[in-house]
Amino acid sequence: MSGTLNKVMLIGHLGDQVKMHYFDDKNCVGRFPLATNETYTNKQTNEKVTNTEWHNVVVRNKAAEICEKYLNKGDRVYIEGRLKTRKWQDDKGSDRYSTEIVCTDFTFLTNKNEQNPVPTTAVSAQAQTTPNPDVKETDNNEINDLPF
Repeated sequence: MSGTLNKVMLIGHLGDQVKMHYFDDKNCVGRFPLATNETYTNKQTNEKVTNTEWHNVVVRNKAAEICEKYLNKGDRVYIEGRLKTRKWQDDKGSDRYSTEIVCTDFTFLTNKNEQNPVPTTAVSAQAQTTPNPDVKETDNNEINDLPF
């Protein structure tokens, strides 16, 4: 393979509100931390261990304005983008580095109509198992007699 790929896909929770920075030429940048969790069971102690990884997400222009308007701390979101490392010098003249996720696409996963976010897999599984109150129960013989 001769090409390269720089692609990141994350599903996580916002760690803070989107912080906006506006520029003179009407461009803007939004930044927010995103937390992803890894959970496993320690085989020696048999206890559940959760590791949280924090990611710095950068969104630009119209996408940043949309994120600022609709995303809140704790909301679940899918982020797609690429890694970018920035280098700068601190007050003491030391080189510092920061790796960011430059967001190219996102999907909001928190349903705003609910108090607590429910994973989409749980919602679809619940929808499949919850009976429809408008449909009356029939016995299995009537279902087997359908012509199709």
